[in-house]
Amino acid sequence: MALIRLDEPTSKRIPPETFSLWALGFRPFYLLAALFAAIAVPVWAVGYAGGIDLPMPGIWWHAHEMIFGFAAAVIIGFLYTAAGNWTGLKTPVGKPLAALAAVWLAGRLAMAFGSGAWVAVVDLAFLPVAAGMLLRVLIKGKSTRNYFVGAVPAALSLANLFFHLAVLGVIEADPLMAMHFALGLVVVLETIVGGRVIPMFTFNGLRGVRQWRNKQLDWAAAIATGIALLLWALDAGAWAGAVSLLAAVLQATRLGGWNPWATRGTPILWVLHLSYLWIPLGLALVGLTQFGVLPRSAGIHALAIGATGGLIIGMITRTALGHTGRMLIAGRIETAAYALVLLAALVRVLTVGFIPAAQIGGVHAAATLWSLGFLLYLWRYTPFLMRARADGKEG
Repeated sequence: MALIRLDEPTSKRIPPETFSLWALGFRPFYLLAALFAAIAVPVWAVGYAGGIDLPMPGIWWHAHEMIFGFAAAVIIGFLYTAAGNWTGLKTPVGKPLAALAAVWLAGRLAMAFGSGAWVAVVDLAFLPVAAGMLLRVLIKGKSTRNYFVGAVPAALSLANLFFHLAVLGVIEADPLMAMHFALGLVVVLETIVGGRVIPMFTFNGLRGVRQWRNKQLDWAAAIATGIALLLWALDAGAWAGAVSLLAAVLQATRLGGWNPWATRGTPILWVLHLSYLWIPLGLALVGLTQFGVLPRSAGIHALAIGATGGLIIGMITRTALGHTGRMLIAGRIETAAYALVLLAALVRVLTVGFIPAAQIGGVHAAATLWSLGFLLYLWRYTPFLMRARADGKEG
């Protein structure tokens, strides 16, 4: 009769108190991005009120740091972690990951306290290096489906170069054009990745949920959104307005097929659906802006705070829970963080677009809500990101 082996498993369990910040890409970049979000937006609000001087015109600094500081860190953290799952290959960990995080941090410090060409050099270093490391893994793993997603950080690095050249006067252009192009890239990335994961998470999380999806609609929504935001960045007027309104309809139809109403009792899901809703809303506001109906900032903040900020707070909670070996359940702290960030978007868009007399108050209220949301994230997730997985596995 065969004997049953009772040997200890060969895989070694990592003690839960082990320092693990450099174990996987999401860990340092989610932590740094949340900390930066909690600090940089209130700093901008004080600068907006004239309380402090920033090293460049305040709107340039604010727009740049929210895209190339905050959002870029989350994008790299997310894509490094996802690329490992897509390819089965290791993305940077340990010392290379720590060095890359240091390059990101150097860029933030340079942008906060310096000016001139050296600031541009320091800030420009992060995205090309990060993009190169990411594309190397995707190409080596032959993950052709994700080449476009992997190329987005490289395209963002070109937009960042355009921004700095315009700030330094090397080219005659409005630096904000680069920021609008970069925001458009981020929204297209959200359209592609969100279109993959949000309906999947919903289907997996809600037994028996009914959904409707169509590949042609998915492609049409993504392409129309990309064209609309490119035309908007180029200030193409009525053409940009018309395509933006078309893209808004396509995106809203797409989202409706994922059955967002079914998620109303599940915060870790409804935050993704509500945040994605800001994409069609933002595109509609961008379209109205191009026809002179609303100020430009209304659409920008719908896409930047509502869509980007909302999807980020939703994804950095969900993926951090999953990749640290915890249950995918949003508790009261997460739910409060979701509500605060989405409320910040609502306050900012309403005051800038429809209540101009309350615009200054809206800036400070939205900054406070946003900062509180990310401070709650830091309070709950810093131990998760710093220590080993709860299940003792690597990563």
